Amino acid sequence: MGRVRLVEVARAAGVHPATASRALNPGARDEVNPRTVQRVVRAAEQLGYVPNTLARGLRTSRSFVAALVIPDITNSLFPPIVRGAEQVLSGAGFTLVLTDTNNDPDLERGQVSSMRAHGVDGFIIATARWQDPLLDELAKSAVPVVLVNRRSADAALPFVGGDDQRGVRLSVDHLVAHGHRSIVHLAGPADTSTGRERATAFRAAMREHGLPVRSSVIECASYSEQAGAAAAQRMLRSGRPFTAIVAGNDLLALGAMEVLGAAGRRCPEDYSITGFNDLPFMRKLTPPLTTVQVPLTDMGAVAARTLLDWIGKPDSVRTTQTLLPVELVVRGTTGPAT
Repeated sequence: MGRVRLVEVARAAGVHPATASRALNPGARDEVNPRTVQRVVRAAEQLGYVPNTLARGLRTSRSFVAALVIPDITNSLFPPIVRGAEQVLSGAGFTLVLTDTNNDPDLERGQVSSMRAHGVDGFIIATARWQDPLLDELAKSAVPVVLVNRRSADAALPFVGGDDQRGVRLSVDHLVAHGHRSIVHLAGPADTSTGRERATAFRAAMREHGLPVRSSVIECASYSEQAGAAAAQRMLRSGRPFTAIVAGNDLLALGAMEVLGAAGRRCPEDYSITGFNDLPFMRKLTPPLTTVQVPLTDMGAVAARTLLDWIGKPDSVRTTQTLLPVELVVRGTTGPAT
């Protein structure tokens, strides 16, 4: 049995082929009466019609493929972002291609170059470093690019992320309200916008409360449990007194809690700790982690809509910076200072 053609779907639905084409195109079906759309979609399903994306691309000079570049597919931060982006893109008739750079700049450059050569319509990039030559190059090119979760210092590209400064401020305010004065920040890498901005926000919040800032920020090599564990070991070796920790993300908090627990420090009896992002399993820990909740699925969705808007209007300049609201979810890892 041969491939079902669009003209056959149109005939079965009793409409012109151009009308059937618009009805089956998520980006154009608003131009068609909703009842007609339902009739065409029903006919397509009954006949087993599969849209010819290649032919549509030839007509519009598009591939209807978008790429999402992430640094580490094993990090639980990214699946909700991927889900949000995929839902929006698939609803617009696009295919989402996912690529994992393993935090390797050279690998990332090769992957992006390959996908550009294959004609993807645009990129959502979650791997931005503060100084990022690749993003500077992409910003000067004609290809649409949207940054998600992290941004760079110079690249004039649209960005969608959480409100890092507010999240850290909420954490510090919460701990201070519980009597904590000796608070340490486990900061993310300084070559990421999230690491830099959360550390800056921590220092500002501490100053506003009249608390000491010197030696209160410990930079971690990565956003990983291993880096959080290494930071906690440094804290223990230094003998620096502390009653609370503001971790730059949930994984850093997990690593620190494991090391401190092994050293006999109980949470929240001996110290309090907060995370950032609210990964899916944080509420299942013992005790469950107090953390800043970031709308990760919404982040992916907004990034995808921003990308589609740029693809649909390629001559416009896109530099919008979108910060999504965050909130502190108080659970079991914070309590009164002892």
